[in-house]
Parts: sequence; C-alpha cells; structure tokens
Amino acid sequence: MRAYLATSIGVACTAALLLPLSQPSDALAAPGPATAPDQPHLRTGAAAVPGSTQSLPLTPLATRRSPDAAREQGVARRDVRPFSLLGVVWDDADAEFHGTVQVRTRATATHVWSDWQDLETHNQEHGADPGTQERDSGTVHGSTAPLWVGGSDGVELRVRAVQEDGESGPPRALLPRGLRLELIDPGEEPADTGGTDAVGKGSTGEAGGTADSGATGPLAEAERAPAAPMSLEESDTSAANEGLVTLGAREIPALTKAEAEAEVTDTAARKYAAPRPRIVTRRGWGADESLREKRFGYTSTVKAAFVHHSATGNNYTCKEAPSVLRSIYRYHVRSSGWRDFGYNFAIDKCGNIYEGRAGGVARPVLGAHTLGFNTNTVGIAVLGTYSGTNPPEAATTAVAQLTAWKLGLHGVNPKGKVTLTSGGSGKYAKGTRVGMNTISGHRDGFSTECPGSRLYGRLGTVRAAAARYQGR
Repeated sequence: MRAYLATSIGVACTAALLLPLSQPSDALAAPGPATAPDQPHLRTGAAAVPGSTQSLPLTPLATRRSPDAAREQGVARRDVRPFSLLGVVWDDADAEFHGTVQVRTRATATHVWSDWQDLETHNQEHGADPGTQERDSGTVHGSTAPLWVGGSDGVELRVRAVQEDGESGPPRALLPRGLRLELIDPGEEPADTGGTDAVGKGSTGEAGGTADSGATGPLAEAERAPAAPMSLEESDTSAANEGLVTLGAREIPALTKAEAEAEVTDTAARKYAAPRPRIVTRRGWGADESLREKRFGYTSTVKAAFVHHSATGNNYTCKEAPSVLRSIYRYHVRSSGWRDFGYNFAIDKCGNIYEGRAGGVARPVLGAHTLGFNTNTVGIAVLGTYSGTNPPEAATTAVAQLTAWKLGLHGVNPKGKVTLTSGGSGKYAKGTRVGMNTISGHRDGFSTECPGSRLYGRLGTVRAAAARYQGR
C-alpha cells in the first residue's frame, strides 16, 4: 500500500494527535457546586476558539443494588455550563466496554428535564486502523457514540457494567478506567452555513490507480514519501480542494454529468463519471482548523464506500446540522484523541452533504470511520440514528449521489464487488481478505448495529440509484 502526506504551511496549530493526556483544559468551570474540573487532554495557553468542552470524571454511585464502584458509576444531577452534545470516554481505546450508559439533561429554553436516554456504546468499531500512527499515538481514547441533546445546562448520568451474553449471576465485566463525561458546546453558528430545512436543496449527481490495503500504517509510510507542496492558503483547507472552489468558499457547487466528465483525467473512469452534488465545505460548517492535526493523510485510491449513521439521535433540525458537525468534530479530536473528524463526509436529514475529514473532497483522504477498513475507502455518516427510524429519502438520495460521484472518480461500479484486506477489525483478523459490496454498511466490516437496520436496509436502493447516476 502506498500513501503520502501533504504538510500545510503556516498552520497556526499544535497537532491534536500528539497531545498528552495530562495537559490542562481550555474548558471553563461551571458555576457554584457544579464546578467542572479541567479537561486533562487539552492544550495549555490555546487561543480562544469557538466552542468548548467540559470534562466531568465519573464517580461511584453508592446504591444498595450495586455498591461496587467498578460496576456502577455516574454523575449526580448537577448544573453545568451550556452544552449541546455529550459522550463518555475512557483512557484505554483497547479496553472493552461492557455496560449501559444512560443520561438525562435539562433544556436551557424550558428548564425541563428529559427522560433517560441511552448512549450507543462503541467497542472499538470506529477509529483509525491498528498499526497506524493515528491509532498508536498514545492519545486515542475509548468512547461511546456522541449524543446530540440541544441546548442544555443540566446533566445526570449513570453507567452500569453488564454481564456478557450467555452468562448468569452478577456481572463479571468491570468498567474501563478513567471514565469521563464530555459536554460539548459547538460555539456560535458561523454565517452562511450550508444547512437548510428545505428538503432537496442540499444535493443534485482525478482518477486513481488501485492498491490493496496493507498491514503497515498509512501515515507512518507516508512520512517516508515525498511531500506534495501546499500553498499558504492550506491552513483553511481551501488548497486541498484546489480547482473545485474559489479560495475560502463555503460550498463546492454541483456539476452536471458532462461537466463532471471533463474533470476526470482517466479515460476509463471518465465514461462513468457521475454528476457532482453540492458539498458544504469545512469552512461552510464552521470547522475550527486549529483543532486538527495539521497534516493531511492519504491512501492511494478509493475502492469502496462505507455508510454509517452518527448515532447522535434525530432531535436536530437541518439548520442545526453545522452545530452538530462542529460538536462531533470537537468530540472526535479533543475527547477521543483522533487527528481530525473521523468520517470523510456527512449528510443531514435534508440531504445536505458536508465535507468531513480535511484533505480535499476529490482526493483519497485516509479517514477513521471503519476500524480495519479505512485504507482505500471512504466513510459517509448520515446524521441521526436509524435503528428504528427510517432514514429520510432526501438523505438516502444524497448518499447515492455522493457515492456515485466519489466512486466514479476511480471507475468503481456502485453495484459491484470488491476485495478488501482487513487491517484488524475484531470481526476480521488482520490480513484477512474480505469480499464486500462497493457500497457497504459499517456492519459489513465490524460487528456493530451501525448504520442502523433501517438505513442498512436501504443500501440496495442506494447502489442501484448510484449506478444510474453513473450511467450504468
């Protein structure tokens, strides 16, 4: 597997990937008895940036039912600084989490407490592949899925260990060490973001070679490859999308099929180039570029797409989608210790498509979305939870349009099959060659419910529609 890194020049940030766990927080303490401790994994002396994180360590919940601190922990009901998204993290990303997480919050607008809500627990199913520099940095933590709760200023949390399937008696699984509740404030809404509540406004329709995924870490190998020169404007990622947008643009405009074909240099791939849908850039949704690792990581091609749901719940409007993205971004980088936003793209319930991990929407950017299968693939997250809720047609249409265009750049048939080599996913041992659909769900690469049964059940329709957009 070949890969390369492009280093941006003049980026005023410290690599988030290299942050030690023990550094102080940029979070402010909540007033009175709800004073929140410093978040230990944030930088010292960082300039003020939009948004913030409060990090609250979990403590034993002394009850007659479960007095064991290793089996039941939480955060007692308390006032906190305003936040909109939350999640639970722990020290060791490799530590299995066998338990349940429930939370209730108080809305700032109504001062009413919500019912208890479940957080989806991630057991190593997301993130960078084993053996990569991002995964082995020493700063990556285990984490649940984040949950969007909207403007809130009160919280209560309970976490309980549970027995494994087939076991009886008291649970033997212990909770992982260093459990913390992360409360994310996305910051002020940037002007002219791409979100809209109008269904259908969000979407409309450089070729690479092929390479098998290898066992070596793409970022580590990339450091030995010649770095591609980048302009000074790369600090806001505009140069990464060079040729697609003007400098500082908030969106990449849609192209017709004929216009898209003209953008593809490979003759074989050009025949099946698909219309390019409108894409809201990172600048458009207000990404703070000082948070992320300053370098861009790439693999050699794109062979397949993995579809996810964000599992953040469906209680958001499309106008709030940029805030949801900024919150997830901060949770991925500051709380989970990843180098950037994990997914390559995100799609809201109205069909708006957003640029995810930095590096250029037309390039094979190495993401952290499907553990074991990030190399030579693209990860697309539909914002919401679709285990028991049907995904909106606008969202699945956007998935089809985006995959048709992205896979079409590399001549990949959306209805085709592909063989990928696992980098170690839990479901497939490292080095295992696995046959998959070129548009697959996260559960195809890992033992998970993602992207939810309702969204997963729509992937056949997505494949057929994407193939039509390519003219197949």
